[in-house]
Parts: sequence; C-alpha cells; structure tokens
Amino acid sequence: MQRSADSVLEGLDPEQRRVATEISGPMCVLAGAGTGKTRAITHRIAYGIAIGRYNPRSVLALTFTTRAAEEMKVRLRALGAVGVVARTFHSAALAQLKYFWPQAIGGSTPEILKNKAQFIIESARRLGLGTDRAIVRDLAAEIEWAKVSMLTPDTLMPHLAHRELPADITPIDMVRLFRTYEELKDERNVIDFEDILLLTIAIIEENPQIAAQIHQQYRHFVVDEYQDVSPLQQRLLDAWLGQRDDICVVGDASQTIYSFAGATSRHLLDFPRRFEGATVVKLIRAYRSTPQVVQLANRLLAARRVQPDSTRFSWAPPLELKSQRPGGPDAAWFGYADDEQEAAGIAEDIKDYIENDGVPAAEIAVLYRTNGQSAALEQALNDAGIKYQLRGAEKFFDRAEVRAALSMLQGAAKGVDPAESVPQLVRDNLKSLGWSEKAPERSGQVRQRWESLETLVALADRLTHEREQQRQQAATNDAAELPPELTIYEFVAVLFQRSTQRDAPSMNGVTLASLHSAKGLEWDAVFLCGLNEGLMPISFAKTSDAVDEERRLFYVGITRARKYLTFTWSRSRTPGGRSGRQRSRFINDIAPKGV
Repeated sequence: MQRSADSVLEGLDPEQRRVATEISGPMCVLAGAGTGKTRAITHRIAYGIAIGRYNPRSVLALTFTTRAAEEMKVRLRALGAVGVVARTFHSAALAQLKYFWPQAIGGSTPEILKNKAQFIIESARRLGLGTDRAIVRDLAAEIEWAKVSMLTPDTLMPHLAHRELPADITPIDMVRLFRTYEELKDERNVIDFEDILLLTIAIIEENPQIAAQIHQQYRHFVVDEYQDVSPLQQRLLDAWLGQRDDICVVGDASQTIYSFAGATSRHLLDFPRRFEGATVVKLIRAYRSTPQVVQLANRLLAARRVQPDSTRFSWAPPLELKSQRPGGPDAAWFGYADDEQEAAGIAEDIKDYIENDGVPAAEIAVLYRTNGQSAALEQALNDAGIKYQLRGAEKFFDRAEVRAALSMLQGAAKGVDPAESVPQLVRDNLKSLGWSEKAPERSGQVRQRWESLETLVALADRLTHEREQQRQQAATNDAAELPPELTIYEFVAVLFQRSTQRDAPSMNGVTLASLHSAKGLEWDAVFLCGLNEGLMPISFAKTSDAVDEERRLFYVGITRARKYLTFTWSRSRTPGGRSGRQRSRFINDIAPKGV
C-alpha cells in the first residue's frame, strides 16, 4: 500500500530529508561511506510518488550490480513505491535493445558472448600472439577498458602510451588484436557485454522515434555510485535523458577505485558545472562505522598531499565523516614475522571473535590487495576449522562447476513438479557434482568447487526465505493477491540473469575477498592484511594518480568495518626469509604512535 508523504520522511536526518524532498531539477548528492545514500534516494523516489510528482513507471533507478538493484526494489516496496524500474545499466540497456532491435535493425538480437576468452584466444592465434591464460584475462580487460572508454581499433593507439599492457604485447599488437576480435564477433554474429550499451546508444541516437518513445517512458532518473560511471555509461545516460534535467546522482569521489576499468569521478565532480543551478547535498553522518573506524578513514584521506603530476580528477577534497554510532574498540595493529604467521594470527583472532565475542562468521571479512594472497589464509582457516567463502577470484559464473550446475538445474526444472521445495531440489541435484552438507577439509580446487555449489544452495535458501517473508507481509496487509511460492523455474531464471549480469551470489562463512570486490559490502569485523609496500600501494602504482587510487582503495577497505578493525603486515614473505619488507606507507599515515 502506498504510504503518506509524511510517513515516508520519518527517520531521515536533515540532509537525507533534503535529498528526499527537493525533487525539482538536477541534484548531486555527495555521500560518504555508510551515510545512508540508498536510504536517501529510495525515500526521494517514494516521496515523489506519494505527492503525485512521480509516476512510478516513469522512474528509472540505475545501479551497478543486480544485488544493489534488488535491494533498492525491496526498499521501495517497503515504502509503498511499487512499479519503479530499478536496474543495472546493462540490464536496462539489454531490455531496450531486445525490444527495439526488430524495429531498428530487423531480425532477432544477436547472441551475447558471456566470456571473451575463447574469441581472444582465436584472435591471438590468427595474429601469432601468445595465448597464456593469464595474458588472455589481461587482454580481455584491456579490450573492455577500450570499449567503455569509447575507443575503437582506429582510435586506440594514442591512448596506450601510459597503459601497462600484458607481457610481450606491444601497442601495435593490442590494436591488431582488438580489431581482429571485433571482426571475429561480426563473423559469428555475436555481441559482447560492452556492445549491449554501444548498440543501445546507437539505436537511440540514430532513431528519433525510438528516442522519443524512451523519453516518454522514463522522465525521472536516479543514478547510484555515480563516481564509477564510465564514458560509455555516461553516453547512454545522456541518450536516455535527452534535453531534460530531472536527474539525481549519488556518489563519493573518495571511493573511485575502478579507473583501470574506465570509471572516472569526472562526471560526478563536473555535475554542478554541467547542470547549472543543480542542488548539491553532502551526506557526512556515518551510520555504519564506529567513531574509531571513521576517524581512521578521515585521517587517511587528510594525509594525502597533491603532487605536481596529480591530475584534476585524481582526488577531490574529501568529505569529513562524523560517526553517529556509540564508541567501539580501538583498531588492532599486528606486524608478523612472515605471511604464514600472519595468516595463522588472523585465523586465531577470527576464532576468538566467533567464540568469545559472538560475531557471526558471515559478519567477518579478510580483505587483501591481490587474489594470490588468499592461499595462506585459506590454509590457516582450514586448519582452524573455520568455514569461509572466496569472493572476487575467478568470475563465479565462469567456474566449470557453476556452469555444470546451471545446466543440471535447467534440465531438472523441466522434469519436476513446480511445487516441490526449491532448496531440497537444488541440494539433491548438486550432490552429484560434489556438494555435501559438510565442507571438505582440504583446501584448493576441491574446496573451491564445494564453495561454489554451497553458494548456490545458500542462494536457494535465501530466495525461498525472502519469498516467504513477502507472502507473510502481504497476508498481514490483507493484500488481495499473495505472491506465489518460489519455483525451480524462477530460481533457474534468477541464476541465468545473474550470470548475464555478472552478479555473483554470496554465502555464509568468513569472507576472503580482494579490496576491489569488497566495494559496496560491510561487515562487523574486518581484517586488512598484507599491508606491505609493493602490495598496498601495489608495486605498479608508479604515478601520483595511481598511488592516490591505492589510497582510495585502502579507504574503501577501512570503511567496510562496522565495529572491529584489524591491520596486519609481515616482515618476510616466507618463514625464515629475510626480514626486509616495509609496512605500507598508509599505515604510517594513520597508526597511533608506538605502533
């Protein structure tokens, strides 16, 4: 049921209330970590609907992950704002591409290439280039960067001067590979992830009637995590917006950590200049983290100094956050003799949190700069009998066991009673692929395979639970129609949608994750490990801009913690090795005297 305008505004702080109520014209919300930005923008949408200013189906809310889009939908439904379209850029573009393709191009939409690897390998072989797996992954990243930066094989070369290309790949090789890759896609009539946006842009810009139809459909725009928008996404947003200015963007330049992939805070920082008279609101009341955590985050940003080679958008004046939570424990700081002792010490502290402080394993994370750092941590947690999950290593839906599971569940959906329990059906089918109720004691591939399957089991449990909650809520509100129970068909559809949008589900257990993959998440207890020069900042961060991005990445890591925060580093890589490693310069910026 739609709520009254006054009830929508209940519980908002003054700045959030301003975001929610000033809904005429463009708005830029500068929102620090944990300041309730999603709360502010969902209440803005709900308030606009409650006062009759917004038609829910004319609102397009854009996010960067399916998980964030689903969270937004849940919050909007709770506020009575039903019918709002909340999607990722790619999901919204794909829906439009499929709808308008017959009219604009004719025929059916080309097949979408889910993984570039095979096409890159074939292109490299045609050119006599190496096809090592790691190089292929890096080449895919370079092609993705080029495409989101709106570059083509004809315009790429000048932009490669300052790019760190894969080993033995010259700029000329990169241009030739990019061109061959595009030609191969054309030959096979397939499109890749970035083409979804490129083609949607082309259809809108080249077809006035289609543009008018889209402009008639969507009149109000909200964009979350605007600091991560790439030039390609901005071009699409401009096409959707047309000449109008009913747009609210939300972001934090201090959390721009994907410059290597084409993201830039330029659009966020230039918003007030581009939209004359735009309202700018700053959210600085931090609700996620304790004062101890917030003070360290503020101190890290304040320690940064502009260098002669810093570019304009490498670092904006940071928001100084003010924690709204009661005081908590001080951060812990530990230097270990070697990586093995560091991992063992972290496992011991995690066990203490779980057994003595009552922190659930799912509310603990260990964050590191590179995925290669996880091996010692996996072994230490295994030895301690602590369940864990890996996040941000090999893309979840690219794993062989996950592809096999999707195929098996798709087949199973065709031959079962739709009313059967989804969690039990998933468990029964995945046993043949290696899933079991108890996690294997071994680490490595066996453990990762089980983790992948366990993640699917946990997702089936969670979606079933959420659907049951929706049914109970609808019954409590005397809704005319109850949502149906979750079916295996729906579950499989969710899996394939997530696969297309590269949105990996999460599972229970301590999280091991790279700092990049931790963006947008939070835990009660966070360990930031491997804080040595060469890892934080990473060794290939040579310029001031690159080091600034490493500082922002470290800032993101700190602000993932709600209450407990631990910093660790080691003096040697291996037991008995030379103790010559230096701890991160960022530790020196924020650690108390004597640490």
